Amino acid sequence: MTQCRRPLRVLLLGGTREARELAEALSDDGRWKVISSLAGRTRDPEAVPSEIRVGGFGGMDGLAAFLKEGAIDLVVDATHPFAEVISRNAVGAAGQLGLPYLRLCRPAWRGEAGDRWQSVANVQQAADVLSPGHRVFLTIGRQKLAPFFARDDVRIIARMIEAPTVPVPPHVEIILARPPFEVSDEAELMQAREINVLVTKNAGGPSVESKLIAARNLGLPVIMIERSQNGVPVDAETVAELIVLLDRHYAT
Repeated sequence: MTQCRRPLRVLLLGGTREARELAEALSDDGRWKVISSLAGRTRDPEAVPSEIRVGGFGGMDGLAAFLKEGAIDLVVDATHPFAEVISRNAVGAAGQLGLPYLRLCRPAWRGEAGDRWQSVANVQQAADVLSPGHRVFLTIGRQKLAPFFARDDVRIIARMIEAPTVPVPPHVEIILARPPFEVSDEAELMQAREINVLVTKNAGGPSVESKLIAARNLGLPVIMIERSQNGVPVDAETVAELIVLLDRHYAT
């Protein structure tokens, strides 16, 4: 393997379980110097074993300037599957400077026998298809809640890691909790709150899949907000696959 005179500087766009696992895997590998970037939407993020940068970049041009000033050699995008803006900006900024860009994105969930999924394109469509009187278990995070806050003809139980930054209307109950969750606990919550529909994003991954299994077991319908086709190619679906690509890059 070709030896480098210095570690390659990697900007790791993170905020996901996969990003933390990748940072951990590379932390003791002297070939890489990882700078993890977090958007800052969560005030108390889980620890990441690398240098950390928090906050936005100021668009594509701001990110390109950061890459140049920081002498970044490679960009790894391990952001959330619904973090579409930063992914597009990362592709553009890396392209401006001729830097390699690798996208790590967990695969989407796929329906199984017994599932009652209704796919929609965005949060507004998800809110629109709710019927008056529905008791909704909403698990889309604390962003883009306005369409559901406007539906005062339904009862909403919304779970998220941190509380919304806007006033919560009377028909909405907020539950603050951090995954993972057990299937039995999800089923108990749905039954105790008399939930009759689950609304969620197709984020993929095992840490929050338990709600889908519980809904399937209870025969509950799921309104699934699907990922957009943003044109950003996925290079790896697992941390192990991404590490193989990094090894190949280092050897060139």
